[in-house]
Amino acid sequence: MRILLVDDSKTMRNIQKAVLAQLGYTEILEACDGQDALSKAPSYKPDLMLVDWNMPNMDGLTFVKTWRQTNKTMPIIMVTTESEKSRVIEAIKAGVNNYVVKPFTPDLLSQRIRETLAKMQGAATPAARVRGPLAAPPPGVLGSRS
Repeated sequence: MRILLVDDSKTMRNIQKAVLAQLGYTEILEACDGQDALSKAPSYKPDLMLVDWNMPNMDGLTFVKTWRQTNKTMPIIMVTTESEKSRVIEAIKAGVNNYVVKPFTPDLLSQRIRETLAKMQGAATPAARVRGPLAAPPPGVLGSRS
């Protein structure tokens, strides 16, 4: 599974890459902001994106809105320090599929990836072809979201 990490912090990208490697994901491309991601994503064709909100040049929310104009189905998880309920709602309205607040644990990131991929597969989107150690969570792992 191809994953695009979009974060201006090299340290945060390295942390996320280490967690993803522990989960068995090694096809990872990095982008340092939304503009960089817009230039890399079309040719890389990721199966999942992890996107920070606060970045220079183009922030994550603007990136998501721009990306969603042409790609409605690719799973996007916002990974950010923005924890206010209004910000979470704003991101979901912009088109993110899930949300992780920094700092996060490896277990939380893993859970959000599983939830997101399961939802996307249930919707019979192109993400249904995704394969990997978290592509099919065991029954009962996912709870309902309120």
